[in-house]
Order: sequence, then structure tokens, then C-alpha cells
Amino acid sequence: MAICNRSTQLMKTFPIGIAGGTGAGKTTFARDLLQAFGAAAVLLAHDEYYKDLGDLEPGERAKVNFDAPDALDTEQLVKHLDELRAGNAVTVPVYDFSTHTRVPDEGRVVKPAPIVLVEGILLLADEELSSRFDLRIFVEADADERILRRIRRDVDERGRTVSSVIEQYRDTVKPMHDRYVEPSRARADLVVNGRRDTARAVEVVQAHAQARLKG
Repeated sequence: MAICNRSTQLMKTFPIGIAGGTGAGKTTFARDLLQAFGAAAVLLAHDEYYKDLGDLEPGERAKVNFDAPDALDTEQLVKHLDELRAGNAVTVPVYDFSTHTRVPDEGRVVKPAPIVLVEGILLLADEELSSRFDLRIFVEADADERILRRIRRDVDERGRTVSSVIEQYRDTVKPMHDRYVEPSRARADLVVNGRRDTARAVEVVQAHAQARLKG
């Protein structure tokens, strides 16, 4: 698990981007890192920055391609990362996946921390967003494992039906994975196998980040 060093200027935070296909295990890996870093880290998800679709009829919202880059307000996430790196707190949107809208007048306040973890399938697909990370991680798993995990998550956590998840996977998730997510793997400094025990990878990332913060 060799990490490619980049000549970035360390400021107040060390942002780490964790990308990978849907169901690859990136959220679990991000949470494992958050636990390892403890109070020194905060965690954001690209999914929190989905655009509000309140201006569309409910039936039209479900037809939106949520796996395409333009479904996300990446510009706002970039601004928030810049604010955190400058030592300022940000208010992260609260997104309701059952209605495809942002919860009005609500937000999650995130304070600056030495380690800023961000996870999402398209983090490395956007050049400007990818450039904000001092360490870029890609978590991978085979397609069968990923679709099973996606079904479990969307049914249990997002109120979806199995048939709707499978239809969405076939129509948009897989095509967008092939077009945007998999090619973004080339930007990663570290590739992690999401089907295996990732404890060693967590140790590597933790040691690397701590060394950079002290340097």
C-alpha cells in the first residue's frame, strides 16, 4: 500500500478524500478512520451536498440521475473545505433522501479540525474537488458485492424498494460508475480493498497524516 507523496503546502488541516464505487465500503472505511483519529478529525459526506429538488414534482425527482456529477453541489463542498482549511466552521446541509430535498432551516455545524475526512463516489472525478485533498483514497470491491450493499442500504436507510434500487443501478449507477468513478481511480494515492480487513490501511493512513501534520 504505497502512498504517493505530493508537494502540497500543509496549512491548518489535512484533508483526506475517500472515493470508490457505490457499496465499495468507503463509508465504513471513513468511519474507521474517524474512530482512529478521534477528536482530531471531522467527517463530511459528498451525499450531504445533493442539490435540493423541491422545485420539481415528487414524481419528477425520482427520475433525476443522482449518480451524475451535476446532481451534487460540489462547488459548495469545495468552499466548505476551503473554509475549514482556513480555520472557520461551516454549516453542512441536511439532506432528506426520501423526498430528495434539503431540510429547511437545518444544518450540521462542522468545526475545523486537524484531519478533515470526506467520502463520496465522485470525490476524485472532479478535478477541482480532488485537488483539495492532501491524500486521495479509492476503496474498491467487485460489482456483485457493491450492488448487494447498495440494495441493503437504500432499502434499510432510504425507504426504497428492491426493484427500484435494481432498476436505478442498471439505468444510471453502473453507467456513471464506468464513466466517472472507475476512471477517477487513477487520481488515488492509495487503493484499499473494501472486502478485506482494512485495519492495516487505517494504520497506514493514520501514520502518514500524523507525520505530515508534524512536518
